[in-house]
Amino acid sequence: MPWNNQSGGGGGPWGGGNGNNQGPWGQGPRGPRGPQGNPPGLEDIIRSGQDRLKRVLPGGGGGGGGGPGSPWFFGVIGLLAVIFWLFQAIYTVQPDEKAVELRFGKPKQELSEPGLHFHWWPMETVEKANVSERLINLGEARGNTSTGLMLSGDQNIVDVKFSVAYQVADPVAYLFKVSEPDEMVRQVAESAMREAVGRRPAQDIFRDDRQGIAEDVRKIVQTTLDQYGAGLNINAISIEDAAPPREVADAFDEVQRAEQDEDRFVEESNQYSNQKLGQARGQAAQVREEAAAYKNRVVQEAEGEAQRFISVYEQYSKAPEVTRQRLYLETMEKILRDSNKVVVDQGTGQGVVPYLPLPELQKRAKTGTDGGNQ
Repeated sequence: MPWNNQSGGGGGPWGGGNGNNQGPWGQGPRGPRGPQGNPPGLEDIIRSGQDRLKRVLPGGGGGGGGGPGSPWFFGVIGLLAVIFWLFQAIYTVQPDEKAVELRFGKPKQELSEPGLHFHWWPMETVEKANVSERLINLGEARGNTSTGLMLSGDQNIVDVKFSVAYQVADPVAYLFKVSEPDEMVRQVAESAMREAVGRRPAQDIFRDDRQGIAEDVRKIVQTTLDQYGAGLNINAISIEDAAPPREVADAFDEVQRAEQDEDRFVEESNQYSNQKLGQARGQAAQVREEAAAYKNRVVQEAEGEAQRFISVYEQYSKAPEVTRQRLYLETMEKILRDSNKVVVDQGTGQGVVPYLPLPELQKRAKTGTDGGNQ
């Protein structure tokens, strides 16, 4: 070897040929030394590695006991085969997964829940399905075009962006009945959204009935997947955005502002109408209340007069002469109270003075009347 001093007289690249292994500066290199103090060669390193390997294997390194034909060799090979088989036969199911075992390619009915499981490999194999909820977004822009452009029922073009949340309900159907089920969900959801939007006016998808459209799409997608036997369950359809194409966005905004102004004017007119209607109803209620009060007052007065007449009649029926005399006197009092004449009873003629101060009597009567009114 070029790094070893094989002949004992030749010097290496650091030696001088006199066996002293001295370099040009009077000393040799300082590194790993061989048995004679020389650096180990490549052959020594390979031989050392073989010796260590023999010591590790059963049978040691002597006598040929660890050769290919020895029992120890076949035991090691068998042990390695058993370890490899166990590694293939034992599998782990994660918390968000469910596994289906296949016996000669035919899936079993029972499912493997999360945890550690065993199966007879290679007669049985395992397929795993992620059963956690998944979310895909549709209608996103790709380059200069958008995949969410759809035609509404009133012949308007709308750009719809929505998402689909779904999860695996039947792992066997998901794994073996449909090819590429996730891509199928994308295609079915996009087709269902186009169908739902095509049945309704653009205003519904813009703001009026987004929730109703999303529910219709979910039902269509779920029905289609059930017919295909995909083993998937659609949890929700969420319409994230719906807008007109960029080319007509300005014109659509103008139409939206005009519709908002129209709604504002209608609202103001409704408020004015409600105000006037409230005032009219208040006045009508006031008139009805006044009429009802007048009616009650007249009725009460009539009932009072009737009651008074009835009470008088009852007293009259008990003592007709007394009542007749009292009524006569009360009536004459009312009649003669405001009269300017003086009436003298015939039975009192002897005590009557021929001259009566009538003006003075009239003043007294008038004064007494005013005092009584006060």
